[in-house]
Amino acid sequence: MQNAAQKKAIVTIYSKPGCHLCEVAKANIEASADLAAILIEEVNIEEDAALKEQYQYDIPVIFINGVKAFKHTVEPQEFQRKLRRLAAL
Repeated sequence: MQNAAQKKAIVTIYSKPGCHLCEVAKANIEASADLAAILIEEVNIEEDAALKEQYQYDIPVIFINGVKAFKHTVEPQEFQRKLRRLAAL
């Protein structure tokens, strides 16, 4: 029998403290998704020099199951559409 956590889509949010766009994106994700069906991982880019170099001007960057899905903004309906498409990965 498969563990329920294994069936969850992993939503990774690359952000940093004090980022208003990051907070809005996270709120849109939480408002538009079944939170029981996803696992949200927040990654603070300021804790990793390579991530800070890569994403410093592009946060938030959101991946769904390892696939880059959004940058800067998350529209709730588009999040739902991409989540359905990428949830099987």
